[in-house]
Amino acid sequence: MKPLNPILLSGKEVLPLIEGGKGIAVSSGQSSGAWAAAGGVATFSGVNADSFDDDGNIIPQVYHGRTRRDRHEELVAYGIRGGIAQAQIAHELAGGDGRIHMNVLWEMGGAERILHGVLEGTKGLIHGITCGAGMPYRIAQIAADYKVHYYPIISSARAFRALWKRAYYKFSEWLGGVVYEDPWLAGGHNGLSNVEDPLKPEDPYLRVADLRKLMNEIGLDKVPIIMAGGVWHIDEWEHWLDNPEIGPIAFQFGTRPLLTKESPISDAWKKKLGTLKKGDVFLNKFSPTGFWSSAVRNEFLDELKARSERQVAFSHEAVGAHDTAFGIGARKREVFLTAEDKARAEAWVAEGYTEGLKTPDSTLIFVTPEKMAEIRKDQIDCMGCLSQCKFSNWAEGEKGNTGRKADPRSFCIQKTLQDVIHSEANIENNLMFAGHGAYRFASDPFYANGFIPTVKQLVERIMTGK
Repeated sequence: MKPLNPILLSGKEVLPLIEGGKGIAVSSGQSSGAWAAAGGVATFSGVNADSFDDDGNIIPQVYHGRTRRDRHEELVAYGIRGGIAQAQIAHELAGGDGRIHMNVLWEMGGAERILHGVLEGTKGLIHGITCGAGMPYRIAQIAADYKVHYYPIISSARAFRALWKRAYYKFSEWLGGVVYEDPWLAGGHNGLSNVEDPLKPEDPYLRVADLRKLMNEIGLDKVPIIMAGGVWHIDEWEHWLDNPEIGPIAFQFGTRPLLTKESPISDAWKKKLGTLKKGDVFLNKFSPTGFWSSAVRNEFLDELKARSERQVAFSHEAVGAHDTAFGIGARKREVFLTAEDKARAEAWVAEGYTEGLKTPDSTLIFVTPEKMAEIRKDQIDCMGCLSQCKFSNWAEGEKGNTGRKADPRSFCIQKTLQDVIHSEANIENNLMFAGHGAYRFASDPFYANGFIPTVKQLVERIMTGK
């Protein structure tokens, strides 16, 4: 294999290996500090990061505010405190080696305030900001203000062109690299646009070559592209190295660092990763962000899928084929279904899915009374963890809502991601993000007999091409 030469990122020559920033404490200061110490670029998550009390115990993110706005202020405070704590841990463990980046989601609640707060409290500790999940125009200005590099996460040359023309051209000196995140292969939220088919993956080489062509045209020929999503063995990407069509290139690993000694995920989660088969990670659109996302198939996703399948269109009045009355709720308020859909609804009710919940799309879904109570409670308890949430209808801004009805086909993402990282056992009933290559843990000889490497061992292994 061609040698993996050092690359200049955030002002320092480092290995061209980046740890992907997985949200809600999954990429911690502990794991990212170890990655930087191994000579690469570490990325801890600035999304609801954990903070600690004076005895070193994790502070549970419990919300006491009576209103959503009150709870949102608590969330921002937690986010700033946690981001500072994780940056300090990563800095101490890195010992001056590698580089330390923080990952933020542009569409997370209070993103700009949290970013300002963490950067203000960690001057000299953080060298770069990676940012995706939306179109982060203002990230360039913020990074320049604090003299750190910024790394936008995009999934097409078209998206980067829009960001460049709108804002980035003014702050090109602080553009450390462009992260191309493959929308069909990466874990977490994916940047599939309306013109792309989620069932028809496109060749990342052609898409990255298109991005490089654009970057060359606007004078960014020396700015690295970071390939994210689907990267497992570097020798599978050897044709990308020293290739003028691709230019300076580094590789981001999001899924493989999950299975390391320093990874903060539970032993049960680590064990689950070793059992996955091809197809066990799949694209879905249940996220309250409205984005596509990739997660491990488990009871949590199966329930969401079944919930949406128990769905029929309704009308408040008898119109056309919707001429058959059906009563919903304790008062049996009348809506109108087609005769065929009424038969389906009655069958679901007979199975115990007795509660019909309205969606913003003039449909009904059918759930058990217990699930309805859970959905209602989670919607009421919303703390504004997203800039706008289709599940609870929260939105930042004066109105405090999206202007649409809350959507019971989705879920509280803050609740489930906090639970899955901090629970030792409950992995089947929570959302587990992972890249589509996670099934390779089961067949890769590096992980034979349940072997879990340290971050240093993993980086050394990756440097061999494997």
